[in-house]
Amino acid sequence: MAGNNVTLVGNVTRDPELRYTPSGQAMAKFGLAVNRRWQNRQTQAWEEATSFFDVVAWREMAENIGESVQKGARVVVTGRLEQRTWETQEGDRRSVVEVVADEVGPSLRWATATVTKNERRGGDGAFGGGAGGGAGGGGRPTGGAASGPGSYEDEEPF
Repeated sequence: MAGNNVTLVGNVTRDPELRYTPSGQAMAKFGLAVNRRWQNRQTQAWEEATSFFDVVAWREMAENIGESVQKGARVVVTGRLEQRTWETQEGDRRSVVEVVADEVGPSLRWATATVTKNERRGGDGAFGGGAGGGAGGGGRPTGGAASGPGSYEDEEPF
């Protein structure tokens, strides 16, 4: 892939919001806080900074996230950054950069997890679809214009 890959490890800041497009495709969105800690070389004091990201996932992965992830969970997210632009009802242009997830999983650094494999859903060529089959549940919809920061009414996953 081209150079737009990102891996983030952080804490979920709000329970995932699971929605469906008019065509029935699942979309989950949640917040992620990523903390960075370093020692100031001049003062020897520890300093911290927190960055906040919106994470978007599609299809089966979105449904799995809705069932498995909750506020406070520590997760590992891999995906790509994508900018989305829309116009408000007042005619102002707005823009947001989101992480479109290819994979989301628990961080096992300070916790344990139990994984339950889902049965494959639908036909997706040789892989048979479902969680982890083919292109997975990531992927950003193509085409269409969103009407707001949390809105994907006119969009469908590719």
